[in-house]
Amino acid sequence: MNAAGHTNPADEILDIVDEHDRVIGRSPRGEAYARGLRHRCVFVQARDAEGRVFVHRRTPTKLVFPSLYDMFVGGVVGAGEGYDEAALREAEEELGVTGLPRPEYLFKFLYDDGAGRSWWSAVYEVRCELPVRPQAEEVAWHGFLPQAELDRRLTEWEWVPDGLAAYERLRARRG
Repeated sequence: MNAAGHTNPADEILDIVDEHDRVIGRSPRGEAYARGLRHRCVFVQARDAEGRVFVHRRTPTKLVFPSLYDMFVGGVVGAGEGYDEAALREAEEELGVTGLPRPEYLFKFLYDDGAGRSWWSAVYEVRCELPVRPQAEEVAWHGFLPQAELDRRLTEWEWVPDGLAAYERLRARRG
């Protein structure tokens, strides 16, 4: 734990998985990132009561994709944790809420950027009608954007590549 009482994210233990999403080992997050070990992540698209999408810019201190925009909340799945549990935990943590409905599972895909970043990615959606208080250490800016504005910003802002890959798949599924 650091002085603020938080553990270092790089020390979090993750399940390492193969190309079929079978657990083949465990590793600290920092080592998994440094060695390009495949692990598991969740992506949760949060919409408010009006159907607007929660969008945020990551803080510059994030281990992966610092200062980029994302249209999902989420993160890594801890060792021994299921995708569904991780989706709810990560959504509540990043949105700064408790009592969120269980996110609805949509699909899973293998993200691989060809440069050593590869993870199984489970995509969810959730309705968040609670006032959000995003974690300051995770979120530098946030807002709920109407779908048309989000689509317009896709070419204007720099987005996390894994979130963009998930978003493109989600849009394709919805037609």
